[in-house]
Amino acid sequence: MRREELVTLSKEEVIEILLAVIEKQGERIAELEARLNQNSKNSSKPPSSDVYQKPKSQRKPSGKKAGGQQGHEGNGLRITQEPDRRELHEPGQCAQCAHAGACPGVRHINETRKEIDIEIKQVITAHQTVWVRCPKTNEVIVGEFRAGLNSSIQYGVNLEALAVTLNAVGMVSMNRTHEILNGVFGVPISTGTIASMVKNCAQMVWGTVSDIKDAIIEEPVVHFDETGTRVEEKTRWAHVASSETLTYISVEEKRGKEGMDSAGVLPNFSGTGIHDCWASYFLYETVRHGLCCAHLLRELTAVIENYQQEWAQKMIDLLLDMKRTKEEIMMQGLQEAPSDVVEAYRLAYDTILFEAQSANPVPVKDPAKKGRPKRGKVRTLIDRLDLRKENFLMFFTDLGVPFDNNQAERDLRMLKVKQKVSGCFRTLEGACDFAAIMSFIGTARKRGFSAFLAIKHALLGTPFPLHLFDTTE
Repeated sequence: MRREELVTLSKEEVIEILLAVIEKQGERIAELEARLNQNSKNSSKPPSSDVYQKPKSQRKPSGKKAGGQQGHEGNGLRITQEPDRRELHEPGQCAQCAHAGACPGVRHINETRKEIDIEIKQVITAHQTVWVRCPKTNEVIVGEFRAGLNSSIQYGVNLEALAVTLNAVGMVSMNRTHEILNGVFGVPISTGTIASMVKNCAQMVWGTVSDIKDAIIEEPVVHFDETGTRVEEKTRWAHVASSETLTYISVEEKRGKEGMDSAGVLPNFSGTGIHDCWASYFLYETVRHGLCCAHLLRELTAVIENYQQEWAQKMIDLLLDMKRTKEEIMMQGLQEAPSDVVEAYRLAYDTILFEAQSANPVPVKDPAKKGRPKRGKVRTLIDRLDLRKENFLMFFTDLGVPFDNNQAERDLRMLKVKQKVSGCFRTLEGACDFAAIMSFIGTARKRGFSAFLAIKHALLGTPFPLHLFDTTE
């Protein structure tokens, strides 16, 4: 409003206008300060974006000393095989003795110390077929090369598996993988060859990855999440569906239901899905939805830090207390929490929620303005706590449902590391290949196989069938 217009107004009207402007500016300042205060502890921002500050933990002091507790079984360095060679260290005096070559003294091993080391060397194997003229038939018979030996000169499977492991698991770039293999082993290998090895590995694991996808659909509890990744200078979305023993990752063009349908798990899944409160998940009506309380704890922490509201700390304490109680119940071997305990926690949840609603009333609609008044982040969170109460508390009412969605976040983390190292995927095909390898390796690790061993078997043309993942190597 211009100065000329303000002059024509009464004092009361000017005050009303100024108060409205101040209120609006205050809301904007609070919003900007809340955004500025965001970090990995009170929002979904990654820890790498945090400015250093003294870490805060939700854990309460236990009164115990730091470190391993009395009776804790250690897990030190152990050797589970016989030494490959032995080296004797004679007394120094014996080296100067004239009778060293024919000493009559009794010799015993005094002490043994074992050293674990590796030998790094290039090994070249010449494969040669043999022809023989059979003395019985006078026929010339010739031996055959084993499967996989297709060229006069080629790389062995151990070298190929190491190159793929460095690039896909170690997140080492093509150039640095080339530098490591060349510098350490003296192997002349190009970045293009390394890229071809990674591509070949992805093709070899697709069958197992398809089996993993089918197995995930049959799991009773599955974690779901999605994250953006840069592909061909565009944002694409990596969708993960995982359990304690399975990992399935796919790269899709969309984030919401269209991307989830394309990933192919949620449309066919009818178990319990653990996820954040992204609205697209709730469009699947055959899924029983459990919500991640770790996400909720971060949002409640933001309410405490930015708005200093006491009810948020009470809700945090309640959820963590329920988590501890659940762990104690499960240690006792019970299949479900006692009904009176469940009802007591429900009542406490409702009491805190009522306090939150009272402290943050629904804004009254101004007849002069169009649309609904903004509820703000705090009131929106409170409404979600009310609407999704059963979903948030499912981890306690059903002991088979986990407290958080950390499993899915862990399974997606390596893809974010890959993006940090490489910047982006140059092609969608390359992103899908990487997702397939991560699905295969993630499942192998959960079943007790090392990534290198799993990749080696895949490159040999014998990737582990899913049923073999039940045993450890």
